[in-house]
Amino acid sequence: MYDKKRILVTGGAGFIGSHLCRRLLKAKHEVVCVDNYFTGSRSNISSLMPDPLFEAIRHDITSPLHLEVDEIYNLACPASPVHYQADPVQTTKVSVQGAINMLGLAKRHKAKILQASTSEVYGDPEMHPQPESYLGRVNPIGPRACYDEGKRCAETLFFDYHRQHQLVIKVARIFNTYGPGMRVDDGRVVSNFIVQALGGKPITIYGDGSQTRSFCYVDDLVDGLIRLMGTPDHEAGPINLGNPGEFTMLELAELVIRLTGSRSRIEFRPLPQDDPTRRRPDITRARVSLGWEPRVNLTDGLKDTIAWFRRQIDQRPVRIVEPVLAFG
Repeated sequence: MYDKKRILVTGGAGFIGSHLCRRLLKAKHEVVCVDNYFTGSRSNISSLMPDPLFEAIRHDITSPLHLEVDEIYNLACPASPVHYQADPVQTTKVSVQGAINMLGLAKRHKAKILQASTSEVYGDPEMHPQPESYLGRVNPIGPRACYDEGKRCAETLFFDYHRQHQLVIKVARIFNTYGPGMRVDDGRVVSNFIVQALGGKPITIYGDGSQTRSFCYVDDLVDGLIRLMGTPDHEAGPINLGNPGEFTMLELAELVIRLTGSRSRIEFRPLPQDDPTRRRPDITRARVSLGWEPRVNLTDGLKDTIAWFRRQIDQRPVRIVEPVLAFG
């Protein structure tokens, strides 16, 4: 018999969260989306509103939440440096106090809970690619620390609740993710490059363009999250979820120019403080434990993403937010 669950998705109106809500509804689960709409948008979930299995609640998880649920996906936190650096104290609060509140909710109802952690816990890594065993190199007092250290502390809390209260937890370390549904003005590298190219503006690269990232299409990422939640209770993670294909910023910019047919030129600017020089996941554990690996290559994923951005730009004026390269 089908095991229908009531599932809470915090940050459910965000980029990844809205895709996850859609997939869970397609599987006929009851989905409760919680979001304070700081970076999430009602437009991301508007098509889900008529579904009787879907419920949206405006709430900030730094305050306690009282619901009866079977599973929790904790995705609530701004992921773009432009947004998490805008209010760094609140970013730390949502990562830490938000995690405490969601862990308390899971403990009360004996619910499984998944933490959307990030590749940023590795900081500017000395080991490449990054396996889950790597402890990272993070500047605890830099401008990115509110996010990096906030997520690291959240992982600590999850594993302490697991050890102290036998809570069933799952921790996913999410690497750069892109796809339809990204904010047009979020300032992250994929969205910035596409918006600049479509507008015929110069494409801004910070540094010399040799720094690398690995880009995972959102559908692949959501599949990984759902697979991780479905693993046996003793398999807590952490597990890297990302695409191991590695591209320099210059390669990404040139690919976006080619796929958009743009005449944009490339401009180089100083690299922001603490921006990682290399980022690539070792997904051996995901392959073995989840039977998961990305299916969508960067070219195909960018084609879909560019088509989505074209539609958004046709509908409204766009303000490009700078500077930013990395995101988790």
